[in-house]
Amino acid sequence: MDERTGWHRAQPWVSLLVRLGLAGVFLVAGGLKVTDLAANGRAVNAYQIMSYDAAMVVGAIQPFVEIAVGLLLLIGLATRLAAWLSAGMMVAFIAGISSAWARGLNIDCGCFSKGGQLPPGVTPNYLPEIFRDVAFLAMAIFLIIYPVSRFSLDARLDRPFSAEPAEDDVLEEDSDESTDHTAQRRGRA
Repeated sequence: MDERTGWHRAQPWVSLLVRLGLAGVFLVAGGLKVTDLAANGRAVNAYQIMSYDAAMVVGAIQPFVEIAVGLLLLIGLATRLAAWLSAGMMVAFIAGISSAWARGLNIDCGCFSKGGQLPPGVTPNYLPEIFRDVAFLAMAIFLIIYPVSRFSLDARLDRPFSAEPAEDDVLEEDSDESTDHTAQRRGRA
């Protein structure tokens, strides 16, 4: 088995792990925020990037978008689109955190918490949050490039037109190839 064949067989499983990992990130983040939309609006407002009213609207919508993207990734439906949305959100989160850091704001990013202003004397450490979001961005980019994964609804809906053969198709192809090779060897003998 050459490396290309090995990657071809491993890639859908790697994409599955990445897809489920990223789904978990968005489901947890959105789930933690959806219970208090006003607090999430205040967390968005703490970044001081948009007006208070716009921050409240974004804060109210954001958890639902995160949960929707998480669900799409979880079931593997519109995986490439969900990965693009994930990548876009990660770029926005990285830019927001970097902006807060550059402007000396003393806030909790609100990624997996209520966010907002930190109490006096508490200094945020933005670098690990940026590195974490860069890792999530890398996962999203991986799924944009390799959206085909095992146990996805995309594969079930596109089965007749899928570029990915079903596992039993791979086994049949392998046995057909070995039969062809055996017949070729017998013909030469």
